[in-house]
Amino acid sequence: MFLLTNVNSLIKTIGILDVIDILVVAYFLFRIYLMLKNTRAAVLVKGLLTLGAIMFISRWLNLHVISWVLEKSMTVLIVALPIVFQPELRRALEQIGRGRLFRKQGELDEYEVDEMVNSITSAAVVMSRRKLGALIVIEREIGLEERIETGVAIDGLISDSLLLNIFEKDTPLHDGAVIIRGNRIAAASCLLPLTEMRNLSQELGTRHRAALGISEQSDAVILVVSEESGTISLARNGTLQRYLTADDVKEFLKASITRPKTDFKQIVKEKIREYRGDNK
Repeated sequence: MFLLTNVNSLIKTIGILDVIDILVVAYFLFRIYLMLKNTRAAVLVKGLLTLGAIMFISRWLNLHVISWVLEKSMTVLIVALPIVFQPELRRALEQIGRGRLFRKQGELDEYEVDEMVNSITSAAVVMSRRKLGALIVIEREIGLEERIETGVAIDGLISDSLLLNIFEKDTPLHDGAVIIRGNRIAAASCLLPLTEMRNLSQELGTRHRAALGISEQSDAVILVVSEESGTISLARNGTLQRYLTADDVKEFLKASITRPKTDFKQIVKEKIREYRGDNK
């Protein structure tokens, strides 16, 4: 009864501003957790929390020597933290400067989209010239976790060199698809469903049929490089656009990523109108 009375008294003292204050702090702590998640800093934070728990228990049990040692250690750690966490602190400040702190998890800013599109386009052009078959799937709103699980986990930052190494002939990861999540390569050598369309050209091989298949089942954007002809194609929403140049790939990819709900056919129509306008 005494505890219930104290709780009721505490609740009565809480106002709207207190609730807002708590929610803001909770939000910032959550965003910090997302930034530290799966990084070296997360392990260090766990170590600090463990030391803090041990220090609390030692004080409660009146273990004076252990408490004294831990207090001195914590003082040294507080001084050392800016040095130990220097890369993470810099990355966090960069994300805050770009407005990433208030963005949805996995959402890319303009700089990251440009970097990703340039890397994919650069790799596609080289693979087209060398006739290296490639199948690159860019995940959008609909998750592709079940497809990622069929491949080999990579979790590497996108670069043209990494993509070229993955799709190099006679390498273990050459066959199958690369799936991109955010600005990272989630997995390679992934299996995709084939389209059930009957009226496809005989020129289209397994890669193109797989690209159409996954585009029919998700909102992903898929880039295909033909091993036979070196032709670059893009698939989305069950539509395949072939014979693309480097500029076409950049424009289509950027439009599809920054405007995920735009119909791919509409993007193609806009491109055709712009082309006709330039050639009048």
